[in-house]
Amino acid sequence: MALFNRKRTADTADTAPAATAAVLDADPGLAALTGDYTIDPAHSTIGFTVRHAMVTNVRGAFGVYEGTLHLDGSEPARSTASLDVTIASIDTGIADRDGHLRSADFFDAEAFPLMTFRSTAAERVGGDRYRITGDLTLRDVTKPLTIDLEFHGSATDVYGAERVGFEGSAEILRSDWGLTWNAALETGGVMVSDKVKLTFDISAVKAAPEA
Repeated sequence: MALFNRKRTADTADTAPAATAAVLDADPGLAALTGDYTIDPAHSTIGFTVRHAMVTNVRGAFGVYEGTLHLDGSEPARSTASLDVTIASIDTGIADRDGHLRSADFFDAEAFPLMTFRSTAAERVGGDRYRITGDLTLRDVTKPLTIDLEFHGSATDVYGAERVGFEGSAEILRSDWGLTWNAALETGGVMVSDKVKLTFDISAVKAAPEA
């Protein structure tokens, strides 16, 4: 998810030969990170923030998910990301509210148990900032989603595992995925904002090379 395309200027985009373009896309400092990675849920957070009653924010997270990354330092455009989130694992800290969110009014977790993301394209936007685009499927509705990310670096942990870290966010309108429940307020406005901010704080572990 990190080794994305560098944007080229208008002057070089049309004139640079293919070999030069490949050099511009690659980042030598990240080449060693090429490989397959598994997201570590114990050290990652997939969360969200939504405005409540027009005056405050409710924050929550999903506790159960699986995800993989393929990073390619030589051809960054081939980097990919895949994520499967278990809707029933939603947690806002209030049991009654979580139950309502799992119900048919919102996510309908029984009928649609997973939220998925599959990347389709990615690019480097400058420095350690990247942008990944893909398909987000929720309640059997698939629409494009763009996530802005910052690469936080790589490290070898105390168990010898190679890790990479990213932090990012995206904004969606929940109504685009069929989450339309709401209630009008006497003072005007609605109980739950249509706009939702998704947040990603990811630690991923590199797969050991095959013997």
